[in-house]
Amino acid sequence: MSVTPAELLQTLVEADVTLASAESLTGGLLGARVTSVAGSSAVYRGGVVTYATELKVALLGVPAGLVEQHGVISPECAEAMASGVRILTGATYGVSTTGVAGPDPQEDRPPGTVFVGVAGPTGVHAVGLALGGDREAVREQTVAAALFALSEQVGADRRWRVGEETPLR
Repeated sequence: MSVTPAELLQTLVEADVTLASAESLTGGLLGARVTSVAGSSAVYRGGVVTYATELKVALLGVPAGLVEQHGVISPECAEAMASGVRILTGATYGVSTTGVAGPDPQEDRPPGTVFVGVAGPTGVHAVGLALGGDREAVREQTVAAALFALSEQVGADRRWRVGEETPLR
């Protein structure tokens, strides 16, 4: 399945929530896709491109010990990045991308190894991907996966009425 940026933004508007992004291998492509839709300023708080490891730590609060233990190409780092950008911007949801676009391996991980993190009111999780294609294809597929993962989480939270007062009977 896939979700267009316009569909995601409509979901965010309907849910009355906001979004921020933390990107590594996508280098701002995710934020560019989101802001390409007219009206995105109603829900998109902003984004941080933390290509360098030290920026993940300094700007997003990714613990240095986490990086030492798991590396930056890990579900743990994706989760920490998503949580960090959510805290940094005050957004309802944070979404992150980290991985190897290629052409060379990194941290003993082959090109196409990607993790997308989503942080929101119900917690944080990461999705691992093994993508094919060249560098640009990996980046494009990562953006698509991030949009879908976020849309799925917002939809699930809405179905469970997260944030709504529900009286006990």
